[in-house]
Amino acid sequence: MGTQGPAYSDYVPNNDDTRTAKEKAIDDWLPITSSRNAKWWYSAFHNVTAMVGAGVLGLPYAMAELGWGPGVAVLVISWVVTLYTLWQMVEMHEMVPGRRFDRYHELGQYAFGEKLGLYIVVPQQLVVEVGVNIVYMVTGGKSLQKFHNLVCEDCKDIKLTYFIAIFASAHFVLSHLPNFNSISGVSLAAAVMSLSYSTIAWAASAKKGVQPNVDYSYKATTTIGKVFNFFSALGDVAFAYAGHNVVLEIQATIPSTPEKPSKGPMWKGVIVAYIVVALCYFPVALIGYYIFGNKVDDNILITLEKPTWLIAMANLFVVVHVIGSYQIYAMPVFDMIETVLVKKMNFKPTWSLRFITRNIYVAFTMFIGMTFPFFGGLLSFFGGFAFAPTTYFLPCIMWLSIYKPRKFSASWCANWVCIILGVILMIVSPIGGLRTIIIQAKTYKFYS
Repeated sequence: MGTQGPAYSDYVPNNDDTRTAKEKAIDDWLPITSSRNAKWWYSAFHNVTAMVGAGVLGLPYAMAELGWGPGVAVLVISWVVTLYTLWQMVEMHEMVPGRRFDRYHELGQYAFGEKLGLYIVVPQQLVVEVGVNIVYMVTGGKSLQKFHNLVCEDCKDIKLTYFIAIFASAHFVLSHLPNFNSISGVSLAAAVMSLSYSTIAWAASAKKGVQPNVDYSYKATTTIGKVFNFFSALGDVAFAYAGHNVVLEIQATIPSTPEKPSKGPMWKGVIVAYIVVALCYFPVALIGYYIFGNKVDDNILITLEKPTWLIAMANLFVVVHVIGSYQIYAMPVFDMIETVLVKKMNFKPTWSLRFITRNIYVAFTMFIGMTFPFFGGLLSFFGGFAFAPTTYFLPCIMWLSIYKPRKFSASWCANWVCIILGVILMIVSPIGGLRTIIIQAKTYKFYS
């Protein structure tokens, strides 16, 4: 993925910049390092767009599989732990004077060594980012289908496959925006939409009132079903807190000097983003579960049928939001692909190269989304398998490796607690997610 240092020309004097003219030109072309004039509020809405995704709509369902006590505890602990690990990443972005770790794998290489850092970080980051893009293809298609069915009840049923293709068509256009700053308008719209549809989800639920014969017992009746569903729900929650995979890349777009490092405005944006996350997640999860109990669907907007116009609008908001979120997660993937092609394979950094590679990537995620649209199972499987490491405990391991805090100090203990929780999450939640996929696959017809 390229072990070459990122562009530090923000504040490193020119006589210290050892890059050749060709290397500077490449860094100025690559999506992550090409633009460094973002404001702190860019950080806020990029982080909201990255974090508050399809996962929020699955939280009431996760609560139904976790139960009141464990459910509330898991939500709160995840919020606190992921805010702490996000703070660590913001701090580590410029911990070496005169140097910036613009990409997650560059920080991994500094912590674990050139080769090992790549092997540890890149596969996990790719699974997360490509996984999110595939899940968002499915989410976008399902929300479009729901919108169509609500506003046109008498219309002929259209396959989900076609709606996923319609959703993908937007990305065949938007994917050619060159860098993070160029998608800031899309990201802002997506952040506003996420707050809007989350508010509609919990407000419409509250308006509906507690359903007759509401049941807060576990959805499954057998002990093994309850255990596997519990594991699966942990993955759903992990998926909901997934913004860490793009945080260094977002921070790379903020200007930095020794007097005013980028971590100041970045952290301000993160705090705003996390307040918005709390305003979205907790009301949706708790009110949604309180109103519907264990009868809630894996996407709460599907459970809500009335008022029709409001739920239709919320589904449209979801579509707009996941369009922006797809782009946020795709940008680091584009950066990795283009870095390999240009730096390793010596392709020329041209518009046509970018056009071909990005279209192939969008087509790939569309095809996989069409083929395997198991929304709930995909969430928990990817949530545990890759989100738990990159979000819950990999930043802690890097922090311990680099800063080496004293044994049994507050920092040492906090990091080890996060690591233990994250490892447990990584082991158990893919098991539950895989079982969900297997159960749903029994009744599934390809391209239905």
